[in-house]
Amino acid sequence: MNQPTLPGRRIDGAAILDDLHACLTRYVILPSAEAVDAVTLWIAATHAQAAWAHAPRLVIRAPEKRCGKSRLLDIVEGTCHNPLITVNASPAAVYRAIGTDNPPTLLVDEADTIFGNGKAEANEDLRGLLNAGHQRNRPAIRWDAATQRLEKIPTFAMAALAGIGAMPDTIEDRAVVVRMRRRAPGETVAPYRHRRDSPTLRRIAARLAEWLGAHLAELESAEPAMPVEDRAADTWEPLVAVADHAGGSWPTRARTAVTTLTAEADDAGNVSTRIRLLADIRTAFTVLGDPPAAPTSELLAALNSDPEAPWADSGPAGLTGKKLGDHLREFGIKSDTIRFPVGQAKGYPRDAFTDAWNRYCPAPPAEQPETPAPEVTVPSVPTSFSEVTPGTDAPAGTDQSVPRTRRGHVPGTHQSVPAHQSVPALSSQNELGTDGTDIPRRRVTRRRA
Repeated sequence: MNQPTLPGRRIDGAAILDDLHACLTRYVILPSAEAVDAVTLWIAATHAQAAWAHAPRLVIRAPEKRCGKSRLLDIVEGTCHNPLITVNASPAAVYRAIGTDNPPTLLVDEADTIFGNGKAEANEDLRGLLNAGHQRNRPAIRWDAATQRLEKIPTFAMAALAGIGAMPDTIEDRAVVVRMRRRAPGETVAPYRHRRDSPTLRRIAARLAEWLGAHLAELESAEPAMPVEDRAADTWEPLVAVADHAGGSWPTRARTAVTTLTAEADDAGNVSTRIRLLADIRTAFTVLGDPPAAPTSELLAALNSDPEAPWADSGPAGLTGKKLGDHLREFGIKSDTIRFPVGQAKGYPRDAFTDAWNRYCPAPPAEQPETPAPEVTVPSVPTSFSEVTPGTDAPAGTDQSVPRTRRGHVPGTHQSVPAHQSVPALSSQNELGTDGTDIPRRRVTRRRA
């Protein structure tokens, strides 16, 4: 329960967030400063979930064991609002726990045992609950046979999931995702002991509840400026609202965390299979030379030939024409019989994909070509100079005459060049080395009168 704030007492929310931040970094090594800020703000937001229209999920994932995900979940449990932690729970039990006036913060450890390795379909009810509970007023409806009435069960609650590998993409799309990693040599943390350390964590939780519980109306009406849009904005808005309410450096740090972690999610390729297929088909058209249409067989060959794409695992023969059509039908794209130079075949016109590409996987803007450096015009040396009238050449040894050397001397030549021009020497065979030297003239013999 939230404790009333004493009259005239001012609570420093930024200081409470700073203490929570220090507590996190004492026990856990997180992958980045932005990740620490994001987890700090997510924990704080659980204490004001009555003010939010959306309940962001926190996904703590790791590539392997011993990356600190369970320890981080211990700290989250000790500092969040009304934690309910489990490693396995039936959807019915979770529904009943959430369906109260004061829903808990649901914490699921070892979530990969529920959703990993193709188990998501077997736990579709729990996944549906977590997806629906991201937004307020999305109850589950059940028929109560005992009372012969419909029953509406609330699903709205903050939730954190920790596990190895990715969670279902519909959950991660509604989550603040933190990718843990194993500690490097030299990175150390304090050991955590529940009996010894949990009282300190619960005191921080009580301070958060006192501070934020007294300002629920302000937080509910807050409309913070967001650096992202759509569902990402819905997910991150409670965290940014808490940061703005705290003040200090937290508003800037919160928005930096938003842009950094959402960019990491985009870079990690957190996209659905169908959107990945659209992007790969665009690449296939490019490989084929961007024809106006492509046979289905050629598109399938290009898709199945990529060893890093998921299509080769779609079956013994990889992705088939039927599976391709099933995926594309959701975007209103259908194959047709098209006349190609080699005959008729089933295929897809390229322009049938244009709208879907623009909406779901727009190509990155083309890189602007670098502005070429201005060309420096260097005057070329003429291949020959005009003949000089005998007796008018500059005196030998001046900078306007061509030095005459015993080696390379051509009898009977006279040439003068500007002072700034250099004339390459002749070769050892008395041949012209490069352009810029005069052509040897024939000796002129004057006849005596």
